[in-house]
Amino acid sequence: MAVDLLIVVGKALAVVVVLMGLCAYTVLAERKVSSWIQNRVGPNRTTLPVIGAIPVLGPMLTRLGLFQPMADGLKFLFKEDILPGHVNKVYYMLAPVIALVPALLTVSVVPFGQYVDADGVTRPLILANLDIGILFIFAISSLGVYAIILAGWAANSKYPFLGGVRASAQMISYELAMGLSVLPVFLWINTPGAPATLSLVAVVDAQAGAWFVLLMPLSALIFLISIFAETNRAPFDMPESESELVGGFHTEYSSFKFGLFFVAEYAHMIVGSAILVLLFFGGWHPLPWLTLADLGLAGGVLGGVLSTLVFLAKTLLVVFFFIWVRWTVPRFRYDQVMRIGWRMLLPLAIANLIAYVLFLAWWVTR
Repeated sequence: MAVDLLIVVGKALAVVVVLMGLCAYTVLAERKVSSWIQNRVGPNRTTLPVIGAIPVLGPMLTRLGLFQPMADGLKFLFKEDILPGHVNKVYYMLAPVIALVPALLTVSVVPFGQYVDADGVTRPLILANLDIGILFIFAISSLGVYAIILAGWAANSKYPFLGGVRASAQMISYELAMGLSVLPVFLWINTPGAPATLSLVAVVDAQAGAWFVLLMPLSALIFLISIFAETNRAPFDMPESESELVGGFHTEYSSFKFGLFFVAEYAHMIVGSAILVLLFFGGWHPLPWLTLADLGLAGGVLGGVLSTLVFLAKTLLVVFFFIWVRWTVPRFRYDQVMRIGWRMLLPLAIANLIAYVLFLAWWVTR
């Protein structure tokens, strides 16, 4: 019993460490990609003394800036932690923790690969294989907005408060469209007579012949736009909106608490990208018409490693798209954000759902 518990805890820690590492290097990727887009030099000096002393490897790794995340993390850890006198201290300190926890919880039900064991049984690589995985993700990830609202209210300052109000309005506006956009996916995989499921593993298995982005392109587009809005990424970064609200909900935060908000944003972006890949881009299937099983590479440790690498590569491509959009598309006005959510995405999501319901009803009864 104790050994099983240690194994579960070890797996959970490993997944959290990988996620936090991805967050750190996504920040580096953001800075490097933005520098390439703007035709300037990005981080290219941070190094470690031991690595820097190696004649060839040291300068190469230094120019790439691969140690910049370590410097950023130490900076957040050792900077002076300012606690303004006018804030509501308990909720002010609680908000950054609440911001990070939902992202770390949702990753526990995200499958990141699978393999075929010696008995021929296909086993997914996942911490908790819930049959209601997508509902768990929606329920827990929606709690992240409470941290923003709490931070804005506890700061007792007008700019953070406006950022918190904007975040709550934006979350309500886009969660409806996001939820409706995934319903056609689960209608498709739940064929009559088969046990009903909301498992993300079942969604990936159903895409062995064709990715859902090819069958449901409008659903994929609505979900993608909603993820931008739900993670407060530009051009939907209304809760921060530096040109209007200074820093928005985290204006009064500094040092480690600001770092928690920073990591939470990137963690939500990575998890959102992973969910998009699972729902519409075939998960760990390398091509729409080709799986690892077709290539005879799905068995054992090799299958687990290859499926994880394929899934990670797709997720990082979506993350790159997030970064690319941030540095190329200007921020929307607040009224435009509300109009897109209520007058464009929501009617489109409803019409899309009705169309697929009618199509599947005709397909079943034909």
